[in-house]
Amino acid sequence: MSRGPVNDALWREAQELLPGGVNSPVRAFRAVGGTPVFFDRGEGPYLFDVEGRRYVDLVGSWGPLILGHAHPRIVAAAREAVERGSSFGAPSPGEVDLARRVLVMVPSMEQVRFVNSGTEAVMSAIRLARAATGRDVIVKFEGCYHGHADSLLVAAGSGALTLGIPDSPGVPGVLAALTAVLPYNDLAAAEAFFAARGSEVACIIVEPIAANMGVVPPRLGFLEGLRALCDRHGALLLFDEVMTGFRVAAGGAQELYGVRPDLTTLSKILGGGFPSGAYGGPRALMQMIAPAGPVYQAGTLSGNPVAMAAGAAQLAVLAETKPWPALDARGARLAAGLADACAAAGIAATVTRVGSMGTLFFLDGEAEDFAAVKRADTGRFARFHAAMLERGVYLPPSQFEAWFLSTAHDDAVIDEVIKAARGALTALAVA
Repeated sequence: MSRGPVNDALWREAQELLPGGVNSPVRAFRAVGGTPVFFDRGEGPYLFDVEGRRYVDLVGSWGPLILGHAHPRIVAAAREAVERGSSFGAPSPGEVDLARRVLVMVPSMEQVRFVNSGTEAVMSAIRLARAATGRDVIVKFEGCYHGHADSLLVAAGSGALTLGIPDSPGVPGVLAALTAVLPYNDLAAAEAFFAARGSEVACIIVEPIAANMGVVPPRLGFLEGLRALCDRHGALLLFDEVMTGFRVAAGGAQELYGVRPDLTTLSKILGGGFPSGAYGGPRALMQMIAPAGPVYQAGTLSGNPVAMAAGAAQLAVLAETKPWPALDARGARLAAGLADACAAAGIAATVTRVGSMGTLFFLDGEAEDFAAVKRADTGRFARFHAAMLERGVYLPPSQFEAWFLSTAHDDAVIDEVIKAARGALTALAVA
C-alpha cells in the first residue's frame, strides 16, 4: 500500500539499513499490514507525515506525551538545557530538581536512581530485589511487558506451578527458569505458587494496570492480594509504572488504588519525550545501590541534563494544572463514543479504560486477562486501523496496545476521532 512517494522511498531505504526497517518491532506494522507512516513533526494532538497529511495522534509516543506534542514549556526547557551542553557525564542541578519533583509525587519512593529507559529501570530494580532478599526467582504475569531484558522475555510454563521458558532466541533457558509466569488478575494462581515456592521469590513484578496486552485494569483485590503475599513470604512488590506513572494520577496507579509497592519503575512521562527511566523505593533499599552499597548499576548518560530539564518541565506543568480529572472525563467521552459507534455498526467490541489510557478490543466479552484478550479479532482490528488512517487518525498498530490521550485532545478533537470511528466501523460492517 503506497503512502506517497516520499514515504515509500524512506521505507525502501529503511529496510536496507535497519533490521525490518525499524528500530522497534511494533513500528513495522506487521500486526496490521501495510506500510508504516513516517512522521515529520508533531503539534498538540496532531502528527504530520512526510507527505504533509495530518493525523489525530492516539499513540503519543507510546505514552510520554501527556501534554501533547511540542508543548512550549518542554521545548523551551530542552532548548535552554542543550544550549548549556547536551551531556556532562557528571552531576548537574537538573538531576536534583527532577528527583525532588518525583519524590514529592510518588511518596513510596524515598530515593530515586535515574537511568535511560524503562527496560534499564526494571532490570536494575530486579537486581536490587534479588540482592535485598538473597533470592533468585521473580514472578511476572502473562500479557505484562517489562522491557526486553533476558529475565523478562519469558513465556508461561506448562502449568501454574512451573517456571518460565524462553520467549525469544538468545535468552538462556537457565535464566528464564528463574522467572515464574502467572495469569494476570488471578490471585488464586499467585497464592498457589507462593504456597509451593514462596521462600524462593525475590519479587513480584506487575503492571498495576496492564497496558501491554491492551489496557486491562486490575480486578478488585488483586493488587492488595499481591501486597499481602509479598508481606507474608518476605518478597518485594515491584510496580512497573512505566505506562501509568504520572498518567492515571499524580502518584500513578499506586495512588489511584492505594497499594504501596516496595519498588517502583518509571519512564515515559518522566522524560518529557526524551529517553529516561528511573527506579526507586525506601531509603534503606536504595542505599544498597552503588556507590552507597554493593549492588552495581551505572550509566554514562543517566541523568542526562536535557532529559532532566524536559522531565522537570513536564512534571511542573502537571503539578500546577492537575489535569487528571479532565483527562479522565475526556477518556470517558472517547470510550463512550467508541462503544456507541460499535453498537450502531453491529460489531462486537469492548472498550477498556483507566483515565486517559484505554483500548478498543474487537472482542465479544470482557477483557479481564490475557486469555480473554487473545480471543480478540485481530483481523478486524487491522482493517479498522487502516480505515482510521484513511480518516486521519493514527492508532497503535496492534490490537494489543494502549491508546493515549493528552491535555491537547479537547472535546472537538475527541469528537473528530469518534466521527472517524463511526465511518470506519460502518465500512467494516458492510464489507
